Amino acid sequence: MHEMSLAEGIIELVEDTARRENAARVGLIVLEIGQLSSVEPEALRFCFDVVTKGGIADGAALEIVAVPGAGWCMPCAATVAMSELYGACPVCGSHQVQPTGGTEMRVREIAIE
Repeated sequence: MHEMSLAEGIIELVEDTARRENAARVGLIVLEIGQLSSVEPEALRFCFDVVTKGGIADGAALEIVAVPGAGWCMPCAATVAMSELYGACPVCGSHQVQPTGGTEMRVREIAIE
């Protein structure tokens, strides 16, 4: 389950930010998770609850914003929506679609007190 190592990395970043800002507590963390990122949001939520126990982010709300997949088809030069990596272009049927969005995972917002 790679979500545990992702949750640990997120909490490390959040705790570093909270310390730098002299925060007493973290109340909210907003994550953007791309549809093509191979991250399972519910597994990440579970891991988040585990790694925040006893720390400055214990009890913090986790909001996950889904980022849709997008790609560029090389043969027809169309920008298309993608629901899976290596899927076919909905315009021409080619499998030569380069992902251009939806592969990322990032911390978008941290609310501290």
